[in-house]
Amino acid sequence: PNHLNSLINSKHLQKIPEAFKNSQPGSLLKTAIMGKTADQKAIIDTLKQEGKTQKEISERIGCSQSAVSRHLSGKSVGRKKCGKKRCTTRRGDLTLRKIVEKDRFQTLGDLRKQWTESGVETSRATVHRRPLLNQKQRQKRLTWATEKQHWTVAQCKNVAWSDESRFLLRHSDGRVRIWRKQNENMDPSCLVTTVQAGGGGVMVWGMFSWHTLGPLVPIGHRLKATAYLSIVSDHVHPFMTTMYPSSDGYFQQDNAPCHKARIISNWFLEHDNEFTVLKWPPQSPDLNPIEHLWDVVERELRALDVHPTNLHQLQDAILSIWANISKECFQHLVESMPRRIKAVLKAKGGQTQY
Repeated sequence: PNHLNSLINSKHLQKIPEAFKNSQPGSLLKTAIMGKTADQKAIIDTLKQEGKTQKEISERIGCSQSAVSRHLSGKSVGRKKCGKKRCTTRRGDLTLRKIVEKDRFQTLGDLRKQWTESGVETSRATVHRRPLLNQKQRQKRLTWATEKQHWTVAQCKNVAWSDESRFLLRHSDGRVRIWRKQNENMDPSCLVTTVQAGGGGVMVWGMFSWHTLGPLVPIGHRLKATAYLSIVSDHVHPFMTTMYPSSDGYFQQDNAPCHKARIISNWFLEHDNEFTVLKWPPQSPDLNPIEHLWDVVERELRALDVHPTNLHQLQDAILSIWANISKECFQHLVESMPRRIKAVLKAKGGQTQY
């Protein structure tokens, strides 16, 4: 130990015993010095000033010649970080948040332009990802994906996916998309006045699994817990018991307030011996394959030769399109789940391309 401590002082460098001088990588000398990075750097600098070569220095202190070379060239001796470097800083993200809060109704292009003018050069995709997920939500998504990272397609076939969606009679019925967090729905900056106008839309609830399309149920303007309880008992329960008679099925639903109501939780608890409710991470439409089925319905509606002129015709068209979605289409979506989970892991809980 006395000899090792003397290494810090350059005038005692020559006092290193021959056994230590000739030590190989992995020896006691290397272990002691590599644990003291600052001391090791000081020794390398001193030996270099004395005219020693990189090879002689590496042999003297028991480390690799490349480590000596990196230190002398000013590069870090430590291991390089893996993965793509984050393109924005926390300060830059805070700037974007302030831009969003000034005007919630800006388009993605407007946000990117203002953010670029503030000195942050980035893509539209990065702008889209930043405001939507906070750190807590990202962590929950990452935790969920980590737990499910070994799920196979066969396991995904045991899941029944569900969600609600709204389809408009016209391109717009006065609704405006804004940038906001989940708890900011009544913030004055997130509200806009409207005028009475025609149009409107049809809201539906649907479910499906790899095996078959499930029911598509028209619902009111807003789904409440009591109405959702009727859907669960009249549609979810018979679907799950029929498709998964061995009680090995999972029912997926998102974290909408009506889904988390006490009467709904109690109902699922009473039937937990028949199927399991799949725990779902927040803000994760990219993980739910039914979102792509809504997109299919929307595209088919726009492609109709004769467009619906009232809500009754719109509802009939939606039900017809849903019933004719091909088996290959929804099975392919379920089979994409392992890739979706890997995408969330790669994004460290952030938004994905799905």
